This record gives sequence, C-alpha cells and structure tokens, in this order.
Amino acid sequence: MNLILLSPEDIENDRLARVRDPRRLAHLTEVHRARAGDVMALGIAGGRWGRGELLTLDAHQAVFDVAGLDQAPPPPLPVHLVLALPRPRMLARTLEHVTALGVKELTLLNTRRVEKSYWQSPELGDDRIRRHLVLGLEQARDTRIPTVTLAKGFRPFVEDRLPALLAGRQGLLAHPGMAEACPRGVEAPTLLVVGPEGGFIPWEVERLLAAGCRGIHLGPRILRVETAVTALLSRLF
Repeated sequence: MNLILLSPEDIENDRLARVRDPRRLAHLTEVHRARAGDVMALGIAGGRWGRGELLTLDAHQAVFDVAGLDQAPPPPLPVHLVLALPRPRMLARTLEHVTALGVKELTLLNTRRVEKSYWQSPELGDDRIRRHLVLGLEQARDTRIPTVTLAKGFRPFVEDRLPALLAGRQGLLAHPGMAEACPRGVEAPTLLVVGPEGGFIPWEVERLLAAGCRGIHLGPRILRVETAVTALLSRLF
C-alpha cells in the first residue's frame, strides 16, 4: 500500500480523517508498523493526495491530519478498455493491474469463449470489484476510481454501444494473427478490445473490424490475458 486511500466519509472538517476498517488498520500496524507522528502518503478518493501526519493509532481507528493534501493524482491513460470477462481469479489480478496503470474506463464483455459460470462469480459483485480497484489505486498512488461496466451480450454491445464508444476514439482490436503490429507512444483517445483465453471466434473478429476497429498483434507469442493487457497498455501508452 503506497497510499492510504481515504473515502469522503472518513474526512472531518476538511482537516482530520478517521480510518476504522480492519484492512487498512491491519496494513498500518502490520506492514507499515506505523506510529503516531509518522508522515504518510494519503489521498482522498476522487480528489487530491499528499503527505499527512498520523496523529493517533489504536486497535479501533487511525486519525490523520489531512490539511496538506495538495497534489493532483497521476494523469489517466487515454483509453477505454474492453476486456472479455476473464476467469474470476484472473479478473481480480487484472483489475488491480489495469487500475495501477491508469485505466479509468473498463467494459467487461461476454464472448463465445467466456464461460457462462464466470458471470455468476462473486468477484463481479460491486464490493469485490471496488476492493480490487482500490488496491490498484493504492499501489499507484492514484485517487480516481475507474468506472466498470458489464456487457453480457456481444451482439448488443457491438451494435448498440460500440459506435458511441468509438466516436472520437480510435478502435484497436488486439488479436493474434492481425496484420498490424501494436503501435507505440499513442496519444489519441483509444478504445482497446482484448479477447478471452482462446481468443475471439472469427465471427466476433469480423464484427469488431466491421464496426471500425483496427486489428493489431503483439507478435507470435500467445500470452495470458493479464500479461497481454499489461503489455498492450505499456506499449501503447
């Protein structure tokens, strides 16, 4: 945890913050071995971050002085990531990774090779998703929580939602065998589409290309989804 992320409900009178949840308290005591008087990196969800003094810490709460939080969070990546829903364990790691890298808009998409059981996973609960997003923010010293949208139908997504998402953005479809290598140093707003393990089926590739996406690849190696997404974002931006 490189940042103690505070919610607006933690703040009192714009100067003090009280942390009471067990996860953050345990991290402060067991990992940071924090003591009153320590100055730590703090951030307010959706707001600014900076350094604040730990005033008191006990088994029930930590109290911080947050008057000096005056730094803007890192800039977000100019990307909307559309990701075929991974298996639950991989989803958890991927959410943390892409959040730490600066993704702020994410759509989880159903495709032919996404197992139906994945959509029943507890990892898709709002609380679980938020937990993984927060872990990614804490890693990267960021405060802006990403927006995650579920798209449980491929055809409705491509026909009804994709055209609006592509308005003002370039669309990139990352899929093995595409003709164009993944570009580097992209600055333009981008929609990046990444398939499931096993890839998109040919019909899905055709529909995405017909909708206006350009096909790109990362080379001859076939990567796990979490590896491919991290490599794509790092290379593109």
